[in-house]
Amino acid sequence: MWKYALALVAGTFISSISQVMLKKAAMKKYDNVIREYLNPLVIFAYVLFFASTFASLIAYKGIPLSMGPVLEGSAYIFITFFGVTIFKEKLNAKKLTALALILAGITVYGVVG
Repeated sequence: MWKYALALVAGTFISSISQVMLKKAAMKKYDNVIREYLNPLVIFAYVLFFASTFASLIAYKGIPLSMGPVLEGSAYIFITFFGVTIFKEKLNAKKLTALALILAGITVYGVVG
């Protein structure tokens, strides 16, 4: 079961990378609408979303449905990490508390659930 859980977390991580790529692409100015959506960064981001979906399909073959949303909560941790390191976003007490609660929830489910 652990390899399936790891596949879901890996898929969530890949999805987070894809979201960062799309945000980077959205921050650029383009000559026209076609270039905005048909550029290598956006196309590769959608390829990664497909890979993430495929990882989820594999994962749900071996983990209970109730575990999926819990593990997908790790996306908040990944996105926050990327936001702070790549986009220089600031962390405050509310965000840190929320991340701690998410980690605690994942841990409790992993130990008790």
